[in-house]
Amino acid sequence: MNRDEKLAVVSGLNESFRRAKLTVVADYCGLKVSEFQKIRIELKNCDSEIRVAKNTLLKRAVTDTGNAALSDDFTGTTAVVMGFADPVAPAKVVTKFADDHKKFIIRCAALDGEKIGVEELIALSKLPSKEVLLGQLLSTWNSVPTGLVQVLTGVPRTFVYALQAIKEQKEAASN
Repeated sequence: MNRDEKLAVVSGLNESFRRAKLTVVADYCGLKVSEFQKIRIELKNCDSEIRVAKNTLLKRAVTDTGNAALSDDFTGTTAVVMGFADPVAPAKVVTKFADDHKKFIIRCAALDGEKIGVEELIALSKLPSKEVLLGQLLSTWNSVPTGLVQVLTGVPRTFVYALQAIKEQKEAASN
């Protein structure tokens, strides 16, 4: 690889690091190409990508980005997963793939530029997706006014029932 090709790779990686909301650094030593292709396809479906490059190029590309804290973890055979939209979906894909393939070892991750450990990544992967969380929030917002209306209409309703009972008692007493 000549100097111009290296510069092109570094600038492409730098752009990806800048856009990434979630970045995961993993060791992929011993994985078959077909296994690696599976995770590549799954990540592509959730607006994410997995990239493999030389550690020196990765260290250059990560400088001046929010993911600069990850540069110490670029050792050995390094694969970098970058999620650009919802960070939960790629976290789910990566942790499931790591569970299924013991040779794929997650080293660390960064969420919006802040370095997190493997435990935090696993906790992130257990969260519902953004759409589900928004649905739950809307459901909660909708139930509060409904409950308030039911409480407010309950007082006049019980008053009307009491008046109806008094009327029936007076009618029964007059007969």
